[in-house]
Amino acid sequence: MTTLKIHNIETAPEGSKALLEQSLKQNGMIPGLHGVLAGAPGILEAYQTLHKLFTQSSFNNEELTVVWQTINVEHECHYCVPAHTGIAHMMKVDSSLSDALRNKTAMPTEKLQVLHDFTLKIARNRGHVTQDDLDTFYKAGYEERQVLEIILGLSQKVISNYTNHIANTPVDAPFQKFAWKPETK
Repeated sequence: MTTLKIHNIETAPEGSKALLEQSLKQNGMIPGLHGVLAGAPGILEAYQTLHKLFTQSSFNNEELTVVWQTINVEHECHYCVPAHTGIAHMMKVDSSLSDALRNKTAMPTEKLQVLHDFTLKIARNRGHVTQDDLDTFYKAGYEERQVLEIILGLSQKVISNYTNHIANTPVDAPFQKFAWKPETK
């Protein structure tokens, strides 16, 4: 098992202190992931910036949840799946969508299914998709902007998912009730 240090405002490098204070103000706590990322101020700032930009994208709350959780489940992130289940709940996303994403079952609508499938193709194939994949995505009502915004969301999730794998970040108390384990292979 690997671990990395989880910083607080007092132990963090100088360049991370204000970023952790921002996390505390926004979340009422410093998420464990943010504490780990604080070990390198640039990655914490990048993560927070990507998160802000992705939440300001053209996706609605359900679509944000589909992109985040599709990637979290695909990457088997023990920390982000429960965290984003709780975040989806706070964003008033129907729990049946979270359950479907966590359990790898069908999405509640065809449009969300296309978003899920396309996000998986981008993540699994490292951005290599076919024209048919794009055409299916566009036919569902999405545009080029959303292709690029999935890549934005994926960039955020690579930072968090990979960091959590290496750090073995404990799930924060508010999200422990949403604990999740990947399917055994």
